[in-house]
Amino acid sequence: MTRRKTHRFLQNAESTNVIEVGKPLYKTIRGRWRQDYFKNDHKIVLELACGKGEYTVGLAQAFPNINFIGVDIKGDRIARGSQTAQKLGLENVAFLRTDINFLTEFFELAEVDEIWITFPDPQPRPRQEKHRLTHPRFLAIYKSLLSPNGTLHLKTDSPSLFAYSLEKVREFGFVNLQFTTDLYNSQLNDIHLGIKTKYEAMFYNLGFTINYLQCKTGAI
Repeated sequence: MTRRKTHRFLQNAESTNVIEVGKPLYKTIRGRWRQDYFKNDHKIVLELACGKGEYTVGLAQAFPNINFIGVDIKGDRIARGSQTAQKLGLENVAFLRTDINFLTEFFELAEVDEIWITFPDPQPRPRQEKHRLTHPRFLAIYKSLLSPNGTLHLKTDSPSLFAYSLEKVREFGFVNLQFTTDLYNSQLNDIHLGIKTKYEAMFYNLGFTINYLQCKTGAI
């Protein structure tokens, strides 16, 4: 392990906005994010595979009355988002260090209002399909955690992943689907508030278009 990673792991251990193994809330937070962490009744929004938390932090700045949680397994990445949020004085941000496969261990049924999936690994090979974050096994998790009429968002620069995702959300019964293959030149552009991750900005400046979809769970 490099000295830099060691430093970031120590930062996580000392940061109150990081929930990870070894901290008391790690085993008790399920169903209690509002009561035990945020201390309010505001909506909860997740960013999955959040990386450095650029989108989580950007949304939290834009919507101070909504709670945002970035989820990622990489501690060194989460540390960057955690430290940025602290420097900005954002109290509506948390980071959860866990594998997305284990989301149901940390969130109760219908506890979440929105989920963002921003530029996930497209896992392009057929044998990698089960690892795509819009595979039916993940969609089942999202649908169980989202509130009635909860919203799922996806942004990706991968046309193949986007086509796959459109097919799967339709098959899985998500409703009110809206999508575009060129976000920044579409009527849906305002939804993302101009927030770009480092790699999104790089790809966009190279001429790649950004694919976006949003859909809802529907009423129960």
